[in-house]
Amino acid sequence: MDEHRLTRATVMRGGVALAAGGAALAAWPRFTHSARSAKQDAAILKFALVVEDLQAAFYADALDKGALKGELLEFAQIVQDHERAHADHIRQALGADAPQAPGFDFGDTNTDQRRFATTAIKLEDVGLSAYNGAATGLTAAALADAARIVSVEARHVSWIRDIVGEIPAPRPTDRAISAKQAQDALNATGFLR
Repeated sequence: MDEHRLTRATVMRGGVALAAGGAALAAWPRFTHSARSAKQDAAILKFALVVEDLQAAFYADALDKGALKGELLEFAQIVQDHERAHADHIRQALGADAPQAPGFDFGDTNTDQRRFATTAIKLEDVGLSAYNGAATGLTAAALADAARIVSVEARHVSWIRDIVGEIPAPRPTDRAISAKQAQDALNATGFLR
Protein backbone atom coordinates (compact mmCIF):
# COMPACT_ATOMS: atom_id res chain seq x y z
CA MET A 1 0.00 0.00 0.00
CA ASP A 2 1.25 3.46 -0.87
CA GLU A 3 1.89 5.19 2.47
CA HIS A 4 1.26 8.59 0.88
CA ARG A 5 -2.33 7.87 -0.13
CA LEU A 6 -5.14 9.58 1.66
CA THR A 7 -6.64 7.19 4.17
CA ARG A 8 -10.27 6.17 4.23
CA ALA A 9 -10.60 7.88 7.60
CA THR A 10 -9.31 11.14 6.17
CA VAL A 11 -11.74 10.96 3.28
CA MET A 12 -14.65 10.03 5.56
CA ARG A 13 -13.81 12.89 7.92
CA GLY A 14 -13.96 15.16 4.92
CA GLY A 15 -17.31 13.91 3.68
CA VAL A 16 -19.23 16.57 5.56
CA ALA A 17 -16.83 19.21 4.33
CA LEU A 18 -17.38 18.44 0.67
CA ALA A 19 -20.49 20.56 0.37
CA ALA A 20 -18.95 23.49 2.23
CA GLY A 21 -15.63 23.09 0.45
CA GLY A 22 -17.42 23.04 -2.87
CA ALA A 23 -18.36 26.66 -2.39
CA ALA A 24 -14.72 27.64 -1.98
CA LEU A 25 -13.74 25.53 -4.93
CA ALA A 26 -16.43 27.03 -7.13
CA ALA A 27 -13.78 29.60 -7.99
CA TRP A 28 -11.91 26.97 -10.01
CA PRO A 29 -12.39 27.78 -13.68
CA ARG A 30 -14.67 25.51 -15.66
CA PHE A 31 -13.36 26.06 -19.14
CA THR A 32 -11.75 24.08 -21.84
CA HIS A 33 -8.85 26.40 -22.44
CA SER A 34 -10.51 28.83 -24.75
CA ALA A 35 -8.75 31.96 -25.89
CA ARG A 36 -6.61 33.31 -23.11
CA SER A 37 -7.98 36.41 -21.44
CA ALA A 38 -7.72 38.53 -18.32
CA LYS A 39 -11.07 37.05 -17.21
CA GLN A 40 -9.69 33.52 -17.53
CA ASP A 41 -6.50 34.55 -15.71
CA ALA A 42 -8.62 35.84 -12.82
CA ALA A 43 -10.61 32.59 -12.62
CA ILE A 44 -7.42 30.53 -12.54
CA LEU A 45 -5.76 32.83 -10.00
CA LYS A 46 -8.81 32.69 -7.70
CA PHE A 47 -8.45 28.94 -7.45
CA ALA A 48 -4.67 29.21 -7.05
CA LEU A 49 -5.41 31.53 -4.14
CA VAL A 50 -7.55 28.83 -2.47
CA VAL A 51 -4.62 26.41 -2.83
CA GLU A 52 -2.10 28.90 -1.43
CA ASP A 53 -4.40 29.84 1.46
CA LEU A 54 -4.91 26.15 2.24
CA GLN A 55 -1.18 25.46 2.23
CA ALA A 56 -0.39 28.52 4.40
CA ALA A 57 -3.11 27.57 6.89
CA PHE A 58 -1.90 23.94 6.96
CA TYR A 59 1.63 24.98 7.92
CA ALA A 60 0.36 27.54 10.46
CA ASP A 61 -1.78 24.83 12.05
CA ALA A 62 1.19 22.46 12.18
CA LEU A 63 3.30 25.09 13.90
CA ASP A 64 0.50 25.85 16.36
CA LYS A 65 0.12 22.16 17.24
CA GLY A 66 3.79 22.00 18.29
CA ALA A 67 4.45 18.38 17.19
CA LEU A 68 7.15 19.18 14.65
CA LYS A 69 10.84 18.93 15.46
CA GLY A 70 14.13 19.31 13.62
CA GLU A 71 14.06 19.62 9.87
CA LEU A 72 10.26 19.19 9.67
CA LEU A 73 9.86 22.19 11.96
CA GLU A 74 12.29 24.24 9.85
CA PHE A 75 10.45 23.16 6.68
CA ALA A 76 7.05 24.22 8.08
CA GLN A 77 8.37 27.58 9.28
CA ILE A 78 9.98 28.48 5.96
CA VAL A 79 7.28 27.08 3.70
CA GLN A 80 4.50 28.76 5.70
CA ASP A 81 6.15 32.11 4.99
CA HIS A 82 6.47 31.22 1.30
CA GLU A 83 2.82 30.18 1.02
CA ARG A 84 1.66 33.37 2.72
CA ALA A 85 3.80 35.38 0.31
CA HIS A 86 2.30 33.46 -2.63
CA ALA A 87 -1.23 34.17 -1.39
CA ASP A 88 -0.39 37.85 -0.87
CA HIS A 89 1.07 38.04 -4.37
CA ILE A 90 -2.04 36.51 -5.94
CA ARG A 91 -4.33 38.77 -3.87
CA GLN A 92 -2.39 41.77 -5.11
CA ALA A 93 -2.74 40.57 -8.72
CA LEU A 94 -6.50 40.08 -8.30
CA GLY A 95 -7.00 43.37 -6.48
CA ALA A 96 -10.56 44.01 -5.29
CA ASP A 97 -11.71 40.78 -6.96
CA ALA A 98 -9.61 38.62 -4.60
CA PRO A 99 -11.87 36.40 -2.50
CA GLN A 100 -11.45 35.95 1.23
CA ALA A 101 -9.77 32.76 2.37
CA PRO A 102 -12.22 29.94 3.10
CA GLY A 103 -12.21 28.26 6.49
CA PHE A 104 -10.06 25.20 7.05
CA ASP A 105 -10.10 22.36 9.57
CA PHE A 106 -7.06 20.10 9.73
CA GLY A 107 -8.33 17.99 12.62
CA ASP A 108 -5.48 16.01 14.16
CA THR A 109 -3.45 15.78 10.93
CA ASN A 110 -0.73 18.01 12.35
CA THR A 111 -0.38 16.31 15.72
CA ASP A 112 1.90 13.63 14.26
CA GLN A 113 5.10 14.25 12.29
CA ARG A 114 4.49 11.39 9.86
CA ARG A 115 0.91 12.46 9.05
CA PHE A 116 2.13 16.03 8.66
CA ALA A 117 4.85 15.02 6.20
CA THR A 118 2.57 12.73 4.18
CA THR A 119 -0.05 15.46 3.94
CA ALA A 120 2.51 18.14 3.09
CA ILE A 121 3.71 16.03 0.14
CA LYS A 122 0.12 15.61 -1.07
CA LEU A 123 -0.74 19.30 -0.77
CA GLU A 124 2.46 20.47 -2.43
CA ASP A 125 2.04 17.92 -5.24
CA VAL A 126 -1.56 18.96 -5.86
CA GLY A 127 -0.60 22.63 -5.92
CA LEU A 128 2.28 22.06 -8.30
CA SER A 129 0.23 19.84 -10.61
CA ALA A 130 -2.71 22.27 -10.60
CA TYR A 131 -0.46 25.17 -11.59
CA ASN A 132 1.00 23.05 -14.39
CA GLY A 133 -2.46 22.04 -15.59
CA ALA A 134 -3.73 25.61 -15.67
CA ALA A 135 -0.63 27.08 -17.32
CA THR A 136 -1.87 26.71 -20.89
CA GLY A 137 -4.94 28.80 -20.05
CA LEU A 138 -3.00 31.81 -18.80
CA THR A 139 -2.02 34.88 -20.77
CA ALA A 140 1.73 35.39 -21.23
CA ALA A 141 1.95 37.94 -18.41
CA ALA A 142 -0.01 35.78 -15.94
CA LEU A 143 2.00 32.71 -16.96
CA ALA A 144 5.28 34.52 -16.29
CA ASP A 145 3.94 35.55 -12.88
CA ALA A 146 2.71 32.03 -12.04
CA ALA A 147 6.06 30.54 -13.09
CA ARG A 148 7.71 32.51 -10.27
CA ILE A 149 5.46 30.65 -7.81
CA VAL A 150 5.38 27.20 -9.39
CA SER A 151 9.15 26.91 -9.37
CA VAL A 152 9.14 27.45 -5.60
CA GLU A 153 6.28 24.95 -5.17
CA ALA A 154 8.45 22.37 -6.94
CA ARG A 155 11.25 23.06 -4.45
CA HIS A 156 8.83 22.62 -1.55
CA VAL A 157 7.71 19.17 -2.64
CA SER A 158 11.28 18.11 -3.38
CA TRP A 159 12.43 19.31 0.04
CA ILE A 160 9.71 17.50 2.00
CA ARG A 161 10.28 14.32 0.00
CA ASP A 162 13.97 14.50 0.83
CA ILE A 163 13.23 14.99 4.53
CA VAL A 164 11.18 11.77 4.65
CA GLY A 165 13.74 9.81 2.63
CA GLU A 166 11.96 9.77 -0.71
CA ILE A 167 13.50 10.61 -4.05
CA PRO A 168 13.15 14.40 -4.25
CA ALA A 169 12.41 14.45 -7.98
CA PRO A 170 10.86 11.06 -8.80
CA ARG A 171 9.82 11.99 -12.36
CA PRO A 172 11.69 13.69 -15.21
CA THR A 173 8.75 16.08 -15.67
CA ASP A 174 6.09 17.31 -13.28
CA ARG A 175 2.51 16.19 -13.74
CA ALA A 176 -0.23 18.50 -14.89
CA ILE A 177 -3.74 17.84 -13.62
CA SER A 178 -7.06 19.15 -14.81
CA ALA A 179 -9.24 21.56 -12.91
CA LYS A 180 -11.55 18.70 -11.96
CA GLN A 181 -8.67 16.53 -10.72
CA ALA A 182 -7.35 19.40 -8.59
CA GLN A 183 -10.81 20.11 -7.20
CA ASP A 184 -11.38 16.42 -6.41
CA ALA A 185 -7.99 16.13 -4.69
CA LEU A 186 -8.62 19.14 -2.49
CA ASN A 187 -12.17 18.00 -1.68
CA ALA A 188 -10.81 14.59 -0.69
CA THR A 189 -8.64 16.14 2.02
CA GLY A 190 -11.70 17.26 3.97
CA PHE A 191 -9.80 20.39 5.02
CA LEU A 192 -12.04 22.97 3.32
CA ARG A 193 -14.98 24.34 5.30
